Amino acid sequence: MRFWLGASFVDTDQFTELARAAERCGFDTLTLSDHLFYADFASPYPYSRSGRPRWDARTHWPDPWVTIGAMAAVTTTLRFSPNVYIAPARDLFTVAKQVSTAAVLSKDRVTFGVGVGWCKEEFVGTGQDFHTRGRRLDAMLPTLRSLWAGETVALDGLPELSISPTPARPIPVYVGGDSDAALRRAARLGDGWIGNRIYTEEQLDAVLDTLRGHLDESGRSEPFDIIAGLAVMPDADTYRHFAAKGVTGTMAAPWWLATPEEKARYGEGTLDLKIATMERFAEEVIAKL
Repeated sequence: MRFWLGASFVDTDQFTELARAAERCGFDTLTLSDHLFYADFASPYPYSRSGRPRWDARTHWPDPWVTIGAMAAVTTTLRFSPNVYIAPARDLFTVAKQVSTAAVLSKDRVTFGVGVGWCKEEFVGTGQDFHTRGRRLDAMLPTLRSLWAGETVALDGLPELSISPTPARPIPVYVGGDSDAALRRAARLGDGWIGNRIYTEEQLDAVLDTLRGHLDESGRSEPFDIIAGLAVMPDADTYRHFAAKGVTGTMAAPWWLATPEEKARYGEGTLDLKIATMERFAEEVIAKL
């Protein structure tokens, strides 16, 4: 079981120290989310009962690839991934160049966590078609893989082209989302799947059954990673149980489970609180697996 540090909602100036601490504590990957702007969205947020986002205009959403570049510069083994990057809200070449450059600068420590997104306003803002985002992502992923491999590609209306720099190793592609379309996309085009919520065991079992059905349909036999946030209290035996189900990694943000004593000592929202709870999580859970 690998542990991914879920660092959404973290203030931008905390990321480099958070990355250093995550590497020291034994986390495998640090992940951060992707949003372009805040507004009074008409688009319903799909992960809350009210349909309203859980954040406000003060919440930081730093650019994932700039932030990953900064964190890569102060670490040596920690991996990085968006959870998830809304690639079809951008053009192909912006995505290709940003991700490839981050992979080169990090010495191949980038995973491409990608999804179709839910916020129509962000697509309108970038001039991309919201309604064709799934089909466009399906077409984008094979071309991105070719470009990152240093290959020359032929696209309609353009001469044959390639990009540089490109990484030494293939960039893993993990598809996010638990709709049937997302699970099918992960099985056909991904190296892994990232869940987009915190799952009970019953919920996750249902998702995994669907995912495995699509993997079978696609004739997939190679290793396939499953990364899921779990609605369980942190415990080594519990994580072993989920590993036996095929879960290869889980999300954790230990400061969300800070004790009242830790909050009083370090202060809510502080970097000190985040690091103290990560160190406790490393001692109580990661070290025992």
